Amino acid sequence: MWQYWMLFIVFAVVAMAQLRPVPPSQPLAINVLELLPVLRRWGPTFVLITLIVGMRHEVGADWTSYLGHLEEVPVSLADALAESDPSYGLLNWIAAELSLGVHFVNSVCAVIFAGGLLAFCRRQPLPWLALVVAVPYLVIVVAMGYTRQGVAIGLAMLGLAALDQGRVMRFVIWLALAATFHKSAVILLPLVALGGGQRRLWVLLLAGMVTFLLFIFLLQESVEGLRVTYIDVAYQSSGAAIRVVMNVLPAVIFLLLRKRFQLLPAQKTFWTWIALGAILFVGLLYVSPSSTAVDRLALYWIPLQLFVLSRLPAALGQIDLANRWLVYSVVMYSAVVMAVWLTFAETAFTWLPYQFYPWVLWQQ
Repeated sequence: MWQYWMLFIVFAVVAMAQLRPVPPSQPLAINVLELLPVLRRWGPTFVLITLIVGMRHEVGADWTSYLGHLEEVPVSLADALAESDPSYGLLNWIAAELSLGVHFVNSVCAVIFAGGLLAFCRRQPLPWLALVVAVPYLVIVVAMGYTRQGVAIGLAMLGLAALDQGRVMRFVIWLALAATFHKSAVILLPLVALGGGQRRLWVLLLAGMVTFLLFIFLLQESVEGLRVTYIDVAYQSSGAAIRVVMNVLPAVIFLLLRKRFQLLPAQKTFWTWIALGAILFVGLLYVSPSSTAVDRLALYWIPLQLFVLSRLPAALGQIDLANRWLVYSVVMYSAVVMAVWLTFAETAFTWLPYQFYPWVLWQQ
């Protein structure tokens, strides 16, 4: 368990030391000289997240399920790409062909997830505080427990970072790629209409076309299986209501205080709709026959927690100043979330103890 707390404490210490908001980062430049400062500042963080997430061993409730994906990978590349999540199928096929094992698959997914997480956090005025908020659930539970959906959310965060800069086409591309790792990512594609600006009609047409193509290639053959899994069988997830409420809390905060958030009009509109969507999931929990289906879709709203809670000190305090106690409060809230999950979650035992793959080999 101490490894999880080590990760949290490292980010928390930096967040509490760097209290003043910073301007949002610009897209990574092609110029290597401009890229070096970014690598120097964020490179160690990227490596740390990648290693802890990617090189975990026998961690997470679905660990054996992912081993099964690797053991049952099709012999031919064409068959691997024909699976419902083709990019994940491709990774498993490469791992099987080269005898690289599940840790290779997890590490590649961790690289993508870490890149998306940092890209999104660097768009926030308190990026380290956003990382602190991400650790207890998004990093530890989602990225380590739901590999395919973790990488899909990482790509979605790359898309959200691009959309925040008005880059609609990049948002669509990242979301389309995310859907090839976990088809549920298509739920975010309609959001492109909220960030389309003056070209909204063309954006809607683009989003509609991409959604249609993704349905044909990824979802059409899976519709019956999804219906049986989530409607007929009615799978239930313990703690789904708590996880949905974790999104509702920042949603309500944002809706009540949105005038105090320093955002452009387009950004404020976009995140208002995201907040309303988070609240909608509460109603879906009550009407859906499967809480698991709602729970898995609500995971894509976790970036709302990072966005709102990392901006809350400036919204409640003074803009551009070090709102020390407000930052400390967000850190404490995140620590409580992590402690409660590790102590009381029904599946937390599958994350304990944390095992690091190279260390496991050295002990043999």
